[in-house]
Amino acid sequence: MLKHVLTKIKEYKTIIIHRHVRPDPDALGSQLGLKSIIQATYTEKNVFAVGEMEDSLSFLGEMDHITDEMYEGALVIVCDTANTARISDSRYQLGEKIMKLDHHPNEEPYGDIVYVDTTVSSTSELVVALLEETKELILTKEAAFLLYGGIVGDTGRFRFRNTTGKTLLRTARLLEMDFDTQDFYRHLYKRSLPMVRLEGHILQNFEIHNGNVGVMRLPASLLTECGVTANESSLLVNTFADVEGLEAWVFFVEEGETIRCRIRSKSVVINTIAKEHNGGGHPVAAGATAFSWHETDLIVKKLIDACRK
Repeated sequence: MLKHVLTKIKEYKTIIIHRHVRPDPDALGSQLGLKSIIQATYTEKNVFAVGEMEDSLSFLGEMDHITDEMYEGALVIVCDTANTARISDSRYQLGEKIMKLDHHPNEEPYGDIVYVDTTVSSTSELVVALLEETKELILTKEAAFLLYGGIVGDTGRFRFRNTTGKTLLRTARLLEMDFDTQDFYRHLYKRSLPMVRLEGHILQNFEIHNGNVGVMRLPASLLTECGVTANESSLLVNTFADVEGLEAWVFFVEEGETIRCRIRSKSVVINTIAKEHNGGGHPVAAGATAFSWHETDLIVKKLIDACRK
């Protein structure tokens, strides 16, 4: 299948790469890393990366601004996005062919070419697997930096159970490009004063239900008071993850008319709960959307029940 992916990439002169809304390091790492690799290998191609930008991750690169006409006859590649509702920039539908590259469960196999591998840690690792498949593709130092960032982000610095021996071998290949890993960590983990103050508030006010379910509610008024955006708050989802006895935890972040739910666990399967509330994701890391604080109470109850079982 990876050879088929490469064949399609070689076939098109214009390639436009998308990823999911509210990007994380893996979404941007796989998107921009793949762009750098294709540009370096096939210099005659027009390759673009599109979507809204997240200010806290702007050090990873910038998005391209293109017209609708550029999609005519183009191959669209969507990275790290399980379902069409989460694709950043709806113009992905204007391309001649759509290719899905992802590591999330393939519950919506959209597109003309679908390559999903749930055994890899991240879509960034999937791109490295594509490099392994052929010696034709050129790994640039820029791409190595970006793909490393994506793998680090989705493995929690290689602490999560999605880290395998292959993950580490593929990461080693990236590190051979001799980029500055410390530069990446400096940017990724730096905290503004408002973020530090919000983190302190979270540590003082999170709740523990039934002894093993952690809950934090962040109303829009609190975020405004702290001077932190809803997107920035996502960096704090694991703030109290290491509390003894904790099995699952959830962040509820109010944003406009909806409440974003970031659900995590150490072993309990929680993506089934996310699916019941307009979301989905991995078995132990998922997201959902609630439309009232009452609905968030239902999610907490389901988490408690799941941990009890």
